[in-house]
Parts: sequence; C-alpha cells; structure tokens
Amino acid sequence: MFAVVGVSSNKRWTTTIAGAALSLLAVVTVGERPAQAASCRADASAEIDWSACNKRLLMLGGSMLDGADLRGTDFTFTDLRGSSFKKANLEKAKLIRTSLASSQLQDANFIKVEAYRGDFSDADAENAKFNSAEMQRASFENAKLAGANFTKAELGRTDFSGATLTGAKFTMTNLSRSNFEGATFTGAIDFENAFLLLTRIEGLDLSAATGLEQKQIDMACGDAKTKLPQGLTTPTSWPCAEDPDED
Repeated sequence: MFAVVGVSSNKRWTTTIAGAALSLLAVVTVGERPAQAASCRADASAEIDWSACNKRLLMLGGSMLDGADLRGTDFTFTDLRGSSFKKANLEKAKLIRTSLASSQLQDANFIKVEAYRGDFSDADAENAKFNSAEMQRASFENAKLAGANFTKAELGRTDFSGATLTGAKFTMTNLSRSNFEGATFTGAIDFENAFLLLTRIEGLDLSAATGLEQKQIDMACGDAKTKLPQGLTTPTSWPCAEDPDED
C-alpha cells in the first residue's frame, strides 16, 4: 500500500513538473518570436521598415522616406536624388557611390554608414549625425550642415566647398586632404583633435573655430586670406602646392 501511494505521488509530481516546463517553454518561445520582417518589396513611404534590405542599383529619386527604418540597408550605386530622409535612421547603411544630392536629410541618423564617394551635394543635412561614418571622397559641396556631427568620421578627400557649417562638429575626425574652400559658418565650429593633413582651408575664416592647435594648422593648407583663432600663427609652409591626386 505504501509503495502504491509513493508511485502515485511521484506520477502526480512528475506530471505537474512536466506541465510547468511546457508552460515555461511556451512563454519563452513566444518571447523569442522574431520581429516582423522588413517590408523590402514595399514602395518607398514615410516610416517604412526597409532595414537590412537590398536596394542596390535602383532609381529611387524623389522618394519620401521621412522617419524610415533604414538600418543596414544597402543603397550602393542607387540614385536617391531629391529624396526626403528627415529623422530617418540609416545607421550602418551602405551608401557607396550613392547619390543623395539635393535631398532633405535634417536630423537623420547616418552613424557608421559606408558612403565612399557618396554624393550629398546641395543637400540639407542640418543636425544630421555622421558619427564614425566612412565617407572618403564624399561630396558635401554647397550642402547645409549647420549642427551636423561628424565626430570620429573618416572624411579623407571629402569636398565641403561652399558648404554651410555653422555649429558643425569634427571632433577626432580624419579630414586629411579634404576641401573647405568657400565654406561658410557663423559662430563656433569644432575641430578638436581633428586630423588636418593637407586639408584645404584657403580663404576660410576660422577665427571662431574651437579646438584648433598650432600643430593642426601647420599641417593644413591655408593662404594669406585664412583667418586663424587668436594665439595661432600662419605657417611658413603656406600656401601648399597643388595636390597631384586631387581628383
């Protein structure tokens, strides 16, 4: 009699434990259910989820993508001229040889994008974030970049000629051989610990710039019209010779 009771109790206990385990497994399974897939085949629209989608080699000029989730999206060689990306999230997107010329990029997130030879000319990218972006030989010619953040970005040979840069941040940014000729800004612009090897600053008014040190100025390329912050002096090496590999 005693043995039978023990077996019955054990069975009830085993059944209870098994049921609890199945319930827990169901909860965990539901909790681990993957998020809804991105709408990669859907047409461009505001706040669309195109994250990690393949959008290479397409003609998407004039697209409305305000607030869109474009994290990790591949736009390599895609034409997006005249599009709107206000407050869109393009973190880690690929914009290699992509054209965003004349686009609206205000408050957009371009952190850690790959944008080698990307075209941002005439774009309005005020307050956009380009932190840690790879943007060698990109063009920001005549772009509006007030308040834009390029901290720790790779901007070798990038063209900022004619750009508006009021309040822009280039902290710890690689600006080697970049071109700032004709760029304008009122108020501060931050160059703290920026790498300015052969950076073209001819005719630029840097009197209100912050973070500049003499060693940065010594390796840059200015001329008699370049205005420096108080305490810095014009190097005897100015003006620099023309860059044989400028293009």
